[in-house]
Amino acid sequence: MTAETVLSNARIVLADEIVEGSLVLHDGFIAGIDAGSSRTGEDMGGDYVIPGLVELHTDHLEGHYAPRPKVRWNPIAAVLAHDAQVATAGITTVLDALRVGMDEDADLTSADIRKLADAIEDSVRQDRLRADHFLHLRCEVSAPDCLQAFANFDADERVKLASLMDHAPGQRQFVNLETYAYYYQRKLKLTDRDFKLFCEKRMAESARNSAPNRAVISAACHERGIVLASHDDATSGHVDEAIEQGVRVAEFPTTEEAARASKAAGMGVLMGAPNVMRGASHSGNVSARTLASDGLLDILSSDYIPFSLIQSAFFLGDMVEGISLPQAVAMVSKNPAEAVGLTDRGIIEQGRRADLVRVRVDDHVPVVRTVWRQGRRVA
Repeated sequence: MTAETVLSNARIVLADEIVEGSLVLHDGFIAGIDAGSSRTGEDMGGDYVIPGLVELHTDHLEGHYAPRPKVRWNPIAAVLAHDAQVATAGITTVLDALRVGMDEDADLTSADIRKLADAIEDSVRQDRLRADHFLHLRCEVSAPDCLQAFANFDADERVKLASLMDHAPGQRQFVNLETYAYYYQRKLKLTDRDFKLFCEKRMAESARNSAPNRAVISAACHERGIVLASHDDATSGHVDEAIEQGVRVAEFPTTEEAARASKAAGMGVLMGAPNVMRGASHSGNVSARTLASDGLLDILSSDYIPFSLIQSAFFLGDMVEGISLPQAVAMVSKNPAEAVGLTDRGIIEQGRRADLVRVRVDDHVPVVRTVWRQGRRVA
């Protein structure tokens, strides 16, 4: 018989309120919520207990595998380093974003990406990981090898999400060519002439590949039950295209127009937690804080800083009028979980998985003290 675990003297963040009391965990699930209880158990010292965070889009893993140009780390070691960082940031479920389709400036190859996916899946089978890992395919639809790279995941059951993205100049995130030049010309150290040729090639590839690749990938995802996301939509026309393709998540809309249209179409609007904390997009696009204040934000993603996810939830709950802490926590737990069909987690409720985070707030910064996945302490 499995002994139960009691977490007592906690401020428990439920779906629509915060209650003081105890949580009872049994066999990896939440067995009871006792508001006002003074039951004997592991004393939380009045700290918050929130649902384990659910991360849909983190680019963080690739940096552990390729920490410097032409350097490749052991893929399992890279996965373990990434896993340790996300888990200690309170993330108990993560969709690791892997590139599908490579631009000429990419340091990684499609073979590298498959090695990383294999390392994730082997580590899941061997129970090496603290968080629960799935895959998110970031499909660069303008890339000539996009479909070939996508085929590397034909039989992969851990793929939960695929995003359709086009980072060609003049498109979506980079409608402003000055922003594109700042990002790419400096990165690649190109002369003005070479940068002009680089842009012309990218735009030609987008015109040739984007539409057919979107059609093939969206059809394949619907057939396999993989949730589709659009990426960096800038106009209502982009959103109309996403609606036709059956997109359910609008990742990082770059304008309020696109965010509002996505929300009206029933998509979950996802923005970056670093955008929330900085108060602005690093690319000069719409502020996530503005969308949150206007009721247009559903899901947050850590993007490139794992700890920003829990940080942004407590920031929104504390600093943005009209958003309570339970509502902000839902943006990093319940809402992303539901968006990709993981309905067994993301909320503190009897019968749900005991994926939990103990948090204390010091000087407006959340401090992660303990993390449980399915009732087992992992951090």
